[in-house]
Amino acid sequence: MLRGKDIACNPIGQWKCEVESVEILSKPAIGISVIMLTYNRESLVARAIECILAQTFEDFEFIIVNNGSTDRSGAIADGYAVNDSRIRVIHRERGNIGSGRNSGLDMAQGEYIAFIDDDDWCESDYLEFLNSLAVENDADVSICGTSSNPFDEKQIMTAEEAIIELLWRKYYNVGFPAKLIKRDIFEGFRFSDTSRYDDIYLMPKIFSRARLVAYHGLGKYTVFRHENNNSAWTSNHSLIRFGILDEYLTVYRDRTRWLCELYPNNVEAWRYFEWSFMISMVEKVVRLGLSDCELLLEGMLYELRRNRDAFINSKFILDFEKKWMELYV
Repeated sequence: MLRGKDIACNPIGQWKCEVESVEILSKPAIGISVIMLTYNRESLVARAIECILAQTFEDFEFIIVNNGSTDRSGAIADGYAVNDSRIRVIHRERGNIGSGRNSGLDMAQGEYIAFIDDDDWCESDYLEFLNSLAVENDADVSICGTSSNPFDEKQIMTAEEAIIELLWRKYYNVGFPAKLIKRDIFEGFRFSDTSRYDDIYLMPKIFSRARLVAYHGLGKYTVFRHENNNSAWTSNHSLIRFGILDEYLTVYRDRTRWLCELYPNNVEAWRYFEWSFMISMVEKVVRLGLSDCELLLEGMLYELRRNRDAFINSKFILDFEKKWMELYV
């Protein structure tokens, strides 16, 4: 559906509509809806658009959400829409990443949903590879590798197995790019319109609805890391600030609670992954002297001390985590 304040432009940009609620109930007539949010990426967005238009799989619509850009990003998207009827551009007021993606989801008509970030790019067979992987394995979610972390390895997993692999982060992570997801799975699910990092919480929920998840780790997607990237702190830990860490800890806590209720047979694993994140953050806060996070450091140390025996004796704990526990806790 379209929502108020979301303005949809046709390929030649000559009309616009503003409606409160329009339900799309017809059977999907499009194979894949590709959704891209853009905000002030005028030097990068053309590359992302062109790599989608060059796809070998052609049965797609390309929904570009201009999230209140103050540069030429929206105009660049409109320019491409003039020449390709598969592109639809939404111009909206500035919001967070989640609310922007929701605007795209509400317009999507494809059987599957794929995402690309406006500063990334993908191989020409990105959509074909993911679509074939899903169809051939009757999977509701398919996943490819990234150029920085490729594996020529294939796995067909149940929802619970896929979530465990997700939390290990060896093969794939919670980011929505590099994944193809049945649109039906999003029924009742939307991104948070306030959180910056709700992927951590939403992706396991998406997986939980899948009958099967298919993974083949060939690198079909490239993540471009730079200082203005929303997740730049994950590779440059000196960028960690109170707001970032506080939100992550809150999301991890809520995710652990939800997973323990849904999959009680794996409670030890769900709790381990939260403690693993905590000890990793403790190490970084202490080693880098991040004074902004000292209050959160006290809270993490309290939780790790309170659960010390369970964490130390977990069958999942890694050797370096044991050393960090000895050193810091």
